[in-house]
Amino acid sequence: MPDGAISLIAVLLLVLVAEFVNGWNDAPNAIATVISTRVLRPSYALAMASFLNVLGAAVTGTAVAATVGTGIIKPEAIGLPVVAAAVLAVVVWGVVATIRGLPISISHGLVAGLAGAGIVAVGPGVLLWWGWQKVLVGLGFSTLLGSLLAFAIMTALYWILRRVGPRMVRSTFGRLQILSAAFMAFSHGSNDGQKFMGVFTLALVLGGVLPQFHVPLWVIILCGAVMGTGTAVGGWRVMKTMGFGLTKLEPVHGFAAETAAASAIQIASFLGVPLSTTHTINAAIMGVGATRRLSAVRWGIAGNIVTAWILTFPICAALGCLFAWLFGIIF
Repeated sequence: MPDGAISLIAVLLLVLVAEFVNGWNDAPNAIATVISTRVLRPSYALAMASFLNVLGAAVTGTAVAATVGTGIIKPEAIGLPVVAAAVLAVVVWGVVATIRGLPISISHGLVAGLAGAGIVAVGPGVLLWWGWQKVLVGLGFSTLLGSLLAFAIMTALYWILRRVGPRMVRSTFGRLQILSAAFMAFSHGSNDGQKFMGVFTLALVLGGVLPQFHVPLWVIILCGAVMGTGTAVGGWRVMKTMGFGLTKLEPVHGFAAETAAASAIQIASFLGVPLSTTHTINAAIMGVGATRRLSAVRWGIAGNIVTAWILTFPICAALGCLFAWLFGIIF
């Protein structure tokens, strides 16, 4: 087998490992609240999230994949070592964060890794501003829109349900939260699932398998299935942090948080904006908690999560730089 083919296969396998870590760390995005409110058993929630993550990745288009694959760094200026360095950076940081129970943005880790690796290999001119604009818009979607939508939905529900008894509220929203969790899982797949499809396709173009950037159906199915497998494994420590650590949740709160987060993610996916689903659901949970009182949110834990978010950019960029430098020496 030619050396180029071996290199391509190695990079593609590494992308799939990163996609698995994506599902592993991001599994709590869709199901942490529905488990913490005891609406669904963990095994049922994981099965639902795995299936709907795959479905969301498969049927919602490839606009986000195109942004990540062609809009972050100039694809014509890089080679396979840059892609390998970027996804390896995501794998390392994603595994460390998941073991420590920290929900991070795999999305931001990926674009930071691509930027760091690309700059080492080519220089700052490799960055594409139009794609980074979408990343910045995604920051607004994930933090502001997620929290504000959740706050607004929860405030409206308090007013609508002001004369309804607690038992009826819990019974009703116990059923409705299954739907909102399903919506969140589908939305997660529609945005997060596409990011590594974009990198996988970019590797196929750089390896000469595809003449131009176009995400084939088999790539969509393969990446979606690998992400779903990572979700099925489940990042239980991360799930505990999100579902039980941030604030006390009842089914009505879980419904509001999941509905708000999923709506923000769907808007971003339609616009081809790669956003952090982790940021979105965590911001929505904080927004829901703040409707009771600010002290209802455990801000110490929230601070740890935000710190992990902030560190993701420089850590993955630095790892991307390091791995690109090492690959440059080796290859």
